[in-house]
Amino acid sequence: MALKFDTGFDPFYGQGVNVAPDIQRITARNPSPFTFHGTNSYIVGRDTLAVIDPGPDDEAHLQTLLKVIAGRPVSHIFVSHTHRDHSPLAARLKERTGAAVLAEGPHRPARPLHIGETNALDASADMAFVPDITLSDGEVVDGDGWSIRTVLTPGHTANHAAFALEGTGILFSADHVMAWATSIVAPPDGAMADYMASLDRLIERGDRLLLPGHGGPVTAPRAFMRGLKTHRKMRERAILQRVREGDRTIVDMVRAIYRDTDPRLHGAAGLSVLAHLEDLVARDLVMTDAAPAIDGIFTPAG
Repeated sequence: MALKFDTGFDPFYGQGVNVAPDIQRITARNPSPFTFHGTNSYIVGRDTLAVIDPGPDDEAHLQTLLKVIAGRPVSHIFVSHTHRDHSPLAARLKERTGAAVLAEGPHRPARPLHIGETNALDASADMAFVPDITLSDGEVVDGDGWSIRTVLTPGHTANHAAFALEGTGILFSADHVMAWATSIVAPPDGAMADYMASLDRLIERGDRLLLPGHGGPVTAPRAFMRGLKTHRKMRERAILQRVREGDRTIVDMVRAIYRDTDPRLHGAAGLSVLAHLEDLVARDLVMTDAAPAIDGIFTPAG
């Protein structure tokens, strides 16, 4: 299918939105080119609740969450990954509710930094986050009338997890799959090979509805994710073509491939190109001196 993004989303700041039986969405007021209208938190359950992705450390968002929780007990706080728009509010929400915080683990890069390399996304990482309970792939947590299965989906970050609401066909896909845009995969935080493998895994699951970390739901997940996969493969081919036609730097490739993209996103686009180049170098389709780097020189293999 042709990949078509859905940007028709109303965040309804300051209130909960019913998106499925016993699931409410609350969107933080932290809009940006990277977060769309803001980060989505989800409240699951009717009596004793779970919160998925509490969001940024923002007082107004905390107060909205507490308003929607409306005095009901909260037993679990699930965190999909440790970017600062998703995890920091977990600590304050835990203080107010006594809930346990669960996640795959603390923040870490997808690979070690190369000599002389800096992590361009350090400022976006919540390095202080430590979960009370670490989650393994396939682990099921039972609550009051709900069960949530962890589906590890590394790629956007090394510790990224999606959460499946058992028996419903609903998956909270966080930043791995979103209806409004593609996910950012930026080394060393993320890895393209991991992202593509995780995408295949979710396609195989066959969930009927995805509730993402930003924007509205994905209502035809399998077809949409196949479109995402095709989009990434087309981007890979475009990068390989630019290298074969003489582009040697990521700056030149971004200038050609992303000429219609908001210039504010060109830095992220460069990191996405690097993620593809890391994979192409690993597959012996592109060559570079030493390890692939944002300022490296790239040539065709063979």
